Amino acid sequence: MMSLKIPDRFMNDELAEEMFGNVLFVRDQIAQHHKWFENSLPMIASENLISPLAREMLISDFCDRYAEGLPGARYYQGNIYVDRVELKAIELAKKLFKCEHADVRPTSGTVANLAVLFAFTKPGDQITVPNVSDGAHISSAKFGAVGVRGVTGIPYPFNVKDMCIDVDGAAKVIRETKPKLALFGMSVFLFPAPLKELRPVLDEVGAIVWYDAAHVLGLIAGGKFQDPLREGAHVMTASTHKTLPGPQHGIILANPKDEKMKNKLTYAVFPGVTSNHHLHAMASLCISLAEHIVFGKEYADQIVRNAKALGQAMHELGFDVLCAHKGFTESHTLAVDVSKIGGGTVCVEAMEKANIIANKNLLPWDDVNAALNPSGIRLGVQELTRIGMRESEMKEVAYLLKKICIDKKDPEEVKKEVIALKSGFKTIKYCFAEDVEAYKHYKLL
Repeated sequence: MMSLKIPDRFMNDELAEEMFGNVLFVRDQIAQHHKWFENSLPMIASENLISPLAREMLISDFCDRYAEGLPGARYYQGNIYVDRVELKAIELAKKLFKCEHADVRPTSGTVANLAVLFAFTKPGDQITVPNVSDGAHISSAKFGAVGVRGVTGIPYPFNVKDMCIDVDGAAKVIRETKPKLALFGMSVFLFPAPLKELRPVLDEVGAIVWYDAAHVLGLIAGGKFQDPLREGAHVMTASTHKTLPGPQHGIILANPKDEKMKNKLTYAVFPGVTSNHHLHAMASLCISLAEHIVFGKEYADQIVRNAKALGQAMHELGFDVLCAHKGFTESHTLAVDVSKIGGGTVCVEAMEKANIIANKNLLPWDDVNAALNPSGIRLGVQELTRIGMRESEMKEVAYLLKKICIDKKDPEEVKKEVIALKSGFKTIKYCFAEDVEAYKHYKLL
C-alpha cells in the first residue's frame, strides 16, 4: 500500500494557513451562496440566470486573452478565433434587434453609456435625462456617468400617477434646452418611454436620441414593451444580463444617421472607454443572443404575463402596487409602496431572512437622500420566469410576500414555504441546454 508523503511546507501550520486558508474560505462562501440561492426566490430586477452553454464560455481560455481594437484590425496576435466569435456576435445582435450597427465590446451597461457620452458630448454640454428619483439609472445623474463626463443633465417632468415621462412637459424642456443628446430609459421601467410622441420635437431641435434599454433589452428583442430603434432612437445601450438573460456585459445597438456617427460610437468604445473587452463574456453573450433569437419571444411574453399576474395578486392582498389603473406594468418590474407597512428597508430585510431576495427602492416622492430607507421596493419576475414559473406561481409568491411584509409572520417559518415552492423549479428554461448535443448527434447520423 502506497504511503502518502506530506510535503514539508505543509508541516508549518502558519504557512499552510497562508497558502490555503484564504482559498478555502472563498470556496466555502461561494458554496454557501449557491446553496442559499438554490433555495431562494431571487427577484432583483437587474439580475438573471445565464444558460449552461453561456456559462461554459465564461471558463474558456478566452477569459485569459486580450483583443484590443476591431476584428481583423487588432493590436495583438492570437485573435483568429476571437475575431470569428465577435463577428458572429455582431451578426446575431444585428439580426435580433434589426439594426445597422452593433458593438459587443462594452464591458457593462454603464461603460456603454459612457461611450455614448464621450461620442456625442463634451464637458459643459447640457443633455436631457430622466430623473433618478423618478426611477432613472444612476449613470444619468450628476454623481454618475453624466457627471463624470462633465455634462449637465436637465430632467424631464414626470407623471407620478402614471409612472412615465410627462410628454407636454418634456417637449417644453427639449425645446428650451435644445440638447445635443436626449436620453430615455429607467431602472424602474414600468412603461414604455414616449419616443413616438416626442419624436417631432426631438427632430425639430436635431437631438441625437439615446435609449438606455438595460432593463428591457430582452423584452424589446422578444417583441414586447416597445421598439426604440423604430420609434426614433438613434442609439440604444444596455447591459446584457437582465431581461436578456446573458452574461454581465454591455452592448451598443444603433441606426446611425451617417458614417460619422457610427465612427464616433466605434472609437468612443475603443480607445475611449475600454481596452480589452472581456472576451469570455463576449463569447457568452454570443451564445445568449443565439438562444434569444429562438426563445426570446416566448420568454418575453411570459415575463410580462407573470409581472402583471404578480401585481394583480399583490394588489388583491392589500399591497399598494403602483399603477393599478394601468395594469401595474408592461415590463418585468413592479414598484410597490410599502411605507405604511414598515418601509423599503424593513420589508426587504425581512424578505431576505425568508429567502426572497429583492431591493428597496426610491419612489418619485422620496427625497433622493432617503436611498437607504426609501418608501418602496422593486420586484422583478424575469429570473423566476427563467426557471419555469408561470401565473399560478406568481399568486403563491404574492401570498408569501403578504405573510412577511403585511402579516409580519416569522421569516424563518415563511422560509420553509419558499424552499418548498422553489424545490419544483431548479432547471433553466428558454435556452438550448441539452439540445446542442442532440443536434450534434443528429448531424453525425
